[in-house]
Amino acid sequence: MAIDLVTGGRHLEPAAAPSGNWMTDHRARIALEESERLERKQQELLEQTSESNAPAERIRIWERRHGLRLPRDADHRILNIVARQTDLALDQVREEQQRRLARNIGDVAVTPAVESGKVP
Repeated sequence: MAIDLVTGGRHLEPAAAPSGNWMTDHRARIALEESERLERKQQELLEQTSESNAPAERIRIWERRHGLRLPRDADHRILNIVARQTDLALDQVREEQQRRLARNIGDVAVTPAVESGKVP
């Protein structure tokens, strides 16, 4: 342990690295983390277009990667982009859009009955 002359507090010295240079090891760790991040990104991209994933899952992956939600408007221009980037037909994207809308409408229709205590 060493005394930090600037703050007067104590701090731990960086662990001695195998190379003897903690800065080099820090850079190597950052490079490894970046490499792993890029590998995860590439894996997500493959899953986004994989035919083994259902259209709903491929769209969820697209949403997560882009930080966006599928719009409710059936004529929204981004639907073409979603279809192209997920290797889905535009009709498949619209089907998922309609499925979500129907689910949300069902949730809204059930909510008032639940809140009033009139659930069968």
